[in-house]
Amino acid sequence: MPKSDFLAPEPTRPMTSFETTPTTPTTPTTPTTGRASGSTARVIPIVTLSERESEVARQMQICNACRYCEGFCAVFPAMTRRLEFGKADVNYLANLCHNCGACYHACQYAPPHEFAVNVPKAMAQVRLDTYTEYAFPASLGALYKRNGLTLSVALAVGLALFLLLGMALHGGVSGDVAPANFYAIFPHNLLAAMFGAVFLFAILALGVGVKRFWRDVSSGTASVSASAAAEAAKNALTLKYLDGGHGDGCNEQNDAFTLARRRFHHLTFYGFLLCFAATAVATLYHYVLGWDAPYPLLSAPVLLGTAGGIGLLVGPAGLLSLNLKRNAERGDARQRPMDRGFIVLLLLTSASGLALLALRATSAMPSLLAIHLGIVMALFATLPYGKFAHGIFRSAALLKSSIETRQRNALSLGSD
Repeated sequence: MPKSDFLAPEPTRPMTSFETTPTTPTTPTTPTTGRASGSTARVIPIVTLSERESEVARQMQICNACRYCEGFCAVFPAMTRRLEFGKADVNYLANLCHNCGACYHACQYAPPHEFAVNVPKAMAQVRLDTYTEYAFPASLGALYKRNGLTLSVALAVGLALFLLLGMALHGGVSGDVAPANFYAIFPHNLLAAMFGAVFLFAILALGVGVKRFWRDVSSGTASVSASAAAEAAKNALTLKYLDGGHGDGCNEQNDAFTLARRRFHHLTFYGFLLCFAATAVATLYHYVLGWDAPYPLLSAPVLLGTAGGIGLLVGPAGLLSLNLKRNAERGDARQRPMDRGFIVLLLLTSASGLALLALRATSAMPSLLAIHLGIVMALFATLPYGKFAHGIFRSAALLKSSIETRQRNALSLGSD
């Protein structure tokens, strides 16, 4: 049947999270055990969907009837394994979505059609709620929704911290030090303690959050196999689902396919990894080999840091350009400050780092060092409560997808 001739059925009421059709009569349960007196039957809690979660469930039911986009990304094969969508299903699918826009541009039921199907926008709105709901500590979850202000304050505090610290240690951040000797300004052990503590907290906060997310969305999922983990890692590292399902890329400003977003993401991510590797190698040199900085221009830390800095400059610049030109109907307006703020922070980190490397033997080095460290501190401190979280939650969703596709589809209504 031609796509244009298809009419989707009227969507039905979305099922709440974990809702099941009882096969046996239920009896009252005690609040402490959750089990019926004298029974071993488990009572499954019913969780009401929010308005935005209900909208995703509604759209998925329409998409489940149409299935024109089934080959675009992992969301639609996962959708065909479900007839109704509870809270856990909605949160899983929302984080599996890469917001590439292919389904929006291909959809015959997109606005102004009365069905108003806009999967990228609906998924994006739920993703932000997911980050907030699973944030650790829970009281800091609100930082996601005020992320523009959060980043601004973190940047100001980070810059002030290192400028004041330089003044306290040396009476000012002057150029009267040995050329390129960063640790004459800020002792290595002090920097290691400060950044180590902040980075470990970021890892803890993200780890606890994604663990809670996984606990809720992985109900009924088989255990993780090596092949599933390898596939999920490959899909995450290659950004497989930014290829539009056909290898030509996704849609940005119009119906034209492009791989630009995928490439800029790669430059950003691998640039970040190279910069991290540069820091790790320098730490190894300092503590294990006893080699003190500054290191030669052709040394591993400098080469890794330079390559990473360039990637972290080009990638975010490209992503910012695409973000500013992207169709506003494809995303969540609430997330613009978070998206753009994180990109700008990455740009400032790379630009200040490359400037510090180029001018490390000049009198500008101490001031540049304080500025660079302040920016990096702001970046590390806001990692658990900003755009960086999407990579962590999406990786978990990709892992569930890889596990799920290895299980038999009991519905047998669509392809995997």
